[in-house]
Amino acid sequence: MRASYHEALSSVVDDLVTMTQKVQVAVGDATQALLSADLASAERVITDDAELDALHDDLESRCFNLLARQAPVAGELRTVVAALRMVADLARMGDLAAHVAKIARMRYPRQAVPESMRGNFQRMAKLAAEMVELAGRTLDERNVLDAEKMADHDEEIDDLRTLQFRVMLDDSWEHGVEAAIDCALLGRYYERIADHAVLMGSRVIYLVTGLHPEGDNWTIA
Repeated sequence: MRASYHEALSSVVDDLVTMTQKVQVAVGDATQALLSADLASAERVITDDAELDALHDDLESRCFNLLARQAPVAGELRTVVAALRMVADLARMGDLAAHVAKIARMRYPRQAVPESMRGNFQRMAKLAAEMVELAGRTLDERNVLDAEKMADHDEEIDDLRTLQFRVMLDDSWEHGVEAAIDCALLGRYYERIADHAVLMGSRVIYLVTGLHPEGDNWTIA
C-alpha cells in the first residue's frame, strides 16, 4: 500500500515535468505564430490549451486524493502542496501562451508586432521559453541552486518590458493605438509567463527545503 502511494506521488511529479515541456512547446509555437504570422501555429496553441487544462484537472484531482486518502506529512506533504501550486502555474502559463496566439490570429495575415519592436519581443519570448524549461528541469532534478537563480533571469524580462513602454510612449511611435495596445498586452503575457516560471522555482525550493524564499507571496494573476 505504501509503495503504491509513493508511486502515485512520483507519478504526479513526473507528469508535472511533462506538463512543463508541453507549456514550453506552447510558448514557442505562440511566438512562432506571433513573429511569423503563422496561422497554423496559432490555431495549434489555442486548440492544445484544452489538453493543458485537462492535465491540470487530472493532476489537481490526484493531489487532492493523496491528501484525503494518505494524509501525507513532512516532505511528502510539501510535495503535494507544491504540486498543487505548480500545476496552477503551468495551466496559467498555457493560458497566457494561448492569449499570445489569439492576438497573432486576430491580426493575421499581418504581424501584430511592428518591426521596430521585433527584436525586443524575440528576446523576451526566448527568455520566457528558457525560464519555463529551467523550471521543469529544476523540478525534475530538485535543483535548488538553479531554482534560486531564476529570479535573476527575470530581471532582463522586466528591463525589456520597461523598454517597450519607453518606445511606445515616445513621440516617434508611428504605429497607432491598436499596435500599442497589442504590444502592451503581449509584453504583459510574456512577463507573466516568466513570473510563473520564477514561482515554480520557488516551489521547488520549498519542496526540497521546506522554506519559502524571502519575499515570495506564492501567487500572481
